Amino acid sequence: MKRILYIYFLFSTLTGIAQDKVMKVWPEGAPNHNGMDKPEEKFNGEHVRNVSEAEMYIYLPEKENNTGAALVICPGGGYWIEAMDHEGYELAKWLRKKGVAGIVLKYRLPYGHHEIPSDDVRQALRIVRKNAVDWGIDPGKIGLAGSSAGGHLASTVGTRFDYGDATSNDPLKKVSCRPDYLLLLYPVITFQEEYGHMGSRKNLIGEGNDWELVKKYSNELHVTAETPPTFLILTDDDKTVPPRNSVEFYLALKENNVPAEMHIFREGAHGFGMNKKNMPVDQWPELFYNWLNTIKIVK
Repeated sequence: MKRILYIYFLFSTLTGIAQDKVMKVWPEGAPNHNGMDKPEEKFNGEHVRNVSEAEMYIYLPEKENNTGAALVICPGGGYWIEAMDHEGYELAKWLRKKGVAGIVLKYRLPYGHHEIPSDDVRQALRIVRKNAVDWGIDPGKIGLAGSSAGGHLASTVGTRFDYGDATSNDPLKKVSCRPDYLLLLYPVITFQEEYGHMGSRKNLIGEGNDWELVKKYSNELHVTAETPPTFLILTDDDKTVPPRNSVEFYLALKENNVPAEMHIFREGAHGFGMNKKNMPVDQWPELFYNWLNTIKIVK
């Protein structure tokens, strides 16, 4: 399989073919099941629901433009759908033009199994890092991005990761799943009722008030000095996910001396992704790329 993938990517690079490669996150079957037995559905363009199998959509830059950087992207959707287009594919295509590998992750939705989405993200990061050399990626320049609930997922893994288990018999488990940097767009961060997004909370951890789970998934409480450098984008007029989510995460990063940059645009509402054209908020991708330069992910 590895040899076939390598030949495909080499052929695509040499011929300029702009195609996506789809790769299963758990080719031998996931170790757990999210309970979804209905067929996956696509609607409203490239939105998906009933996701029960995790896949990666890989966009590699051309060799002469390659910076060696990569970004695993988690689209948002409140943990009940995934907006694969403007929060996934479109960002990956833009990154590819800039010489950054964009890897869109269609993660399994939880359906009462709160650990499953983050299991998929950690496995995806291990896969990318293990295949980094063959894919033209620097294993020390692999980031993680997420929008809205995808931002909650990215900040969950960005604060709860491991460096690999050298004693494991599974080659992938020996590989670190720590992202080297984070990109969070209008993220859900907390599950505290005062300013959290209760829809995402309900869909991930269920009804009721399991305060241990609320605390576990209030990611501002889990920032440490090892949390990756983080870039945050949001708008002042976001009525869906209060800006305080990002602000509290930024403050936690600063308390732990983690490099961070945050941009709050006056307008753009929630869920803009790559969609807001001819508005100040559409400057965010270039701001993000400039930040990657300042932290020496790209040159």
